[in-house]
Amino acid sequence: MKNKLEQHKQYKVLIIAPSWVGDMVMAQTLFKLLKSQYGDALILDVYVNGWAGGLLSRMEEVNSVINNPFAHGELSLFRRISQGFKLRSNTYDQVFVLPNSLKSAITPFFAKIKKRSGFVGEKRYLLLNDIYQLNKQELPLMVERFCALANKGKRLQNIEFPKLMVDATNQAQLYTKFGLDMSKPMIAFCPAAEFGPAKRWPTDYFAKLADLLVQRNYQIIILGSAKDIEISQAIVDAVAHKVGVFDLCGKTNLTDVIDLLGGAFRVVSNDSGLMHIACAVGVPVVALYGSSSPGFTPPLSKKAQIIKVELECSPCFQRTCRYGHYNCLKFIMPEMVLAKLDL
Repeated sequence: MKNKLEQHKQYKVLIIAPSWVGDMVMAQTLFKLLKSQYGDALILDVYVNGWAGGLLSRMEEVNSVINNPFAHGELSLFRRISQGFKLRSNTYDQVFVLPNSLKSAITPFFAKIKKRSGFVGEKRYLLLNDIYQLNKQELPLMVERFCALANKGKRLQNIEFPKLMVDATNQAQLYTKFGLDMSKPMIAFCPAAEFGPAKRWPTDYFAKLADLLVQRNYQIIILGSAKDIEISQAIVDAVAHKVGVFDLCGKTNLTDVIDLLGGAFRVVSNDSGLMHIACAVGVPVVALYGSSSPGFTPPLSKKAQIIKVELECSPCFQRTCRYGHYNCLKFIMPEMVLAKLDL
């Protein structure tokens, strides 16, 4: 450690970030590891799509955010090369390329960053010079893979969980804005999952759980983006006790969601980005798994409980159920979730 700090009065690192909210939260495990390695010498910048700026503002390890202008899956080879030339003046000592795609390694190569770390991915031998073969058996968890890149490709025994900062002032303003009753404990529902329906607990089950909770004098907030309004509206339509159920989908930005989750008494969530945010603000979470697996992207919190029904076909990691029954989700009954909430 001392040798590194003596050698680099500043150690400038660029992160080529993932494109999903949950992956971005989990990437903070790497940020924390780098901070422990380089201390105050670390200057950490993150190259990421515009949606993530608010999220990264709640990570104390991050120095600045550089906008990645490319849509998910977009190649735009010459623009990526041009982006690399623009980044040369930042004189980074190292870059960690977290996505495994070939295109994600183009910009840091042309930025002439001295040390370019990542897994082989799509045969990126020429673009990276600190490169590792991914052994999925030795590194089953995504957070283990992120942190291994700063540990010579090897698994770390102890990984520090993500921790997002909550803005109490904004939190209080949101309570007032949405008319939330401060005398009642709040249960947050996160019913969406951008990956696909095979990760989404049925909306009528969420509605049944909401009724059970409202009868016990809890208030419910439903969180998600504007893309999730159809899901949240289906829940509200099916709820019998609508007083005390607040549909906030599409009415908040990502930092608002962080602050609202930080004020929740409990959170019920599919395996989604918001599940990882809820864990990172330190509230108790009941995490519902369908086609995915907690053996790959578990909730990173000692306060989280997992409900997963083991079937012969699961986990399939598919966006939709190949058999059309979605039993891995339908067999998780509302009463099972209510019991896990431990109210």
